[in-house]
Amino acid sequence: MHLYQDNPIKIYNSLTGEKETFTPILQGNIGMYVCGPTVYSNVHLGNVRTFMSFDMIFRYFLHLGYNVRYVRNITDAGHLTDDGNVDNDRFVKQTRLEKLEPMEIVQKYTVYFHKVLDLFNFLPPTIEPTATGHIIEQIELTEKLIKKGLAYESNGSVYFDVLEYNNRGLNYGELSNRNIEDLFANTRDLDGQNEKKNAPDFALWKKASPAHIMRWNSPWGEGFPGWHLECTAMSTKYLGETFDIHGGGLDLKFPHHECEVAQGKGCNGSSPVNFWMHANMLTMNGLRMSKSTGNFILPIELLNGENKFFEKAFSPSVVRFCFMQAHYRSVLDISNEAMVASEKGLTRLFEGIKLLDKISSSNTSSIDISAWKKNCYDAMNDDFNTPILIAHLFEGIKYINLINDDKESISQADLDNLKHTLTTFVFDILGIKNEEATANNSDKLNGVVEMLIKMRNEARANKNWAMSDQIRDELAAIGIILKDGKEGTTFMT
Repeated sequence: MHLYQDNPIKIYNSLTGEKETFTPILQGNIGMYVCGPTVYSNVHLGNVRTFMSFDMIFRYFLHLGYNVRYVRNITDAGHLTDDGNVDNDRFVKQTRLEKLEPMEIVQKYTVYFHKVLDLFNFLPPTIEPTATGHIIEQIELTEKLIKKGLAYESNGSVYFDVLEYNNRGLNYGELSNRNIEDLFANTRDLDGQNEKKNAPDFALWKKASPAHIMRWNSPWGEGFPGWHLECTAMSTKYLGETFDIHGGGLDLKFPHHECEVAQGKGCNGSSPVNFWMHANMLTMNGLRMSKSTGNFILPIELLNGENKFFEKAFSPSVVRFCFMQAHYRSVLDISNEAMVASEKGLTRLFEGIKLLDKISSSNTSSIDISAWKKNCYDAMNDDFNTPILIAHLFEGIKYINLINDDKESISQADLDNLKHTLTTFVFDILGIKNEEATANNSDKLNGVVEMLIKMRNEARANKNWAMSDQIRDELAAIGIILKDGKEGTTFMT
């Protein structure tokens, strides 16, 4: 029996503003889409916090036994900024700055993005589609909206008709609680070409100026897709016209996600997503992180200590533990004091888990481990409340210390239950890596490889080339490459 059958989950739905019981569209299966990075520069720490929240949610669903199709896209196509100036296109600016082709920029920062997420022990998504790999689907969606009378072509560009959408009673602004009259009053047409019928109309397809580098053929001429259209095309292709969960940062709620709702409803006549989830922002030292103000740090700078804000380097596990101590819908403020406290807390957690192997069981238990375990699940089932979960985990560490001091007793069955629950929530669900154990395993691996190199050297000295080649080839098959040089044989993994 899957755990989820006995443990209903409540999720805060941004669309309704309430916590609702989560029931997937297809029993036992979950479709989840999360807006991924725009890969024109290094991923910033705020992005990492958002993606980490959904990595934790993904992990919890997997733990409960769900079959999860988790789609997180890569935006690798250039887009105009609000002023319509091609010189302000982020990809164009970066290609000029670094003197690289657009796809070199994409490759460079996509690789960096994956490296950063690997450092923080992220699980890969099920599917990671790219915007440029789905141009055909975006053109088809645009054509469909034109046929339905919800979009119009103007001077080689295509815009979504917000007024017509609302005239049909479809309520643009429902996700962000914006009033259509206010949108018309407060939105300026910054294109400078007076192409749009209404100021709030947004681009589905944009005509490429001669200076625009990334361009594709379309029925309306050479151009590039609108940012909002990309996610609608990719999410519906892999998850269907209506799917379970759409996530992203709170900053994407309007206009990006609002436009996705409109595009989905406009194309298919139904709401595209049952649960909208938004992770809140990350601040540092009580201030919003911003390159312009200098209150800014890259993930790698936090990990290597090469910054002016923190007294030393902090491990990825400490950073992840710090992030998990705030609810995903709350603002998280990081500071030197917060990181130091998280490091101490994580050390205490690891020490308690190690102590589990040393304590002895009794015939009976004086602690109700089943009730404690239920509290852990109740916290996660209440909109993934990781701060409350961590409080319960520390309560479990308190039990371990009391048992070790012979102040409480525990049966073997309860001891096994306590250990399994603790390690499952810390390592599998919160995704915190036991870096000390990893380092120990690495040392052991190095020792084994050095022994095999010594055996290979002896085989070569005895002209046993078959044995020498076998050791080299079998190590290569598991990703360990030997390199023979003047200084001897070295290896890399």
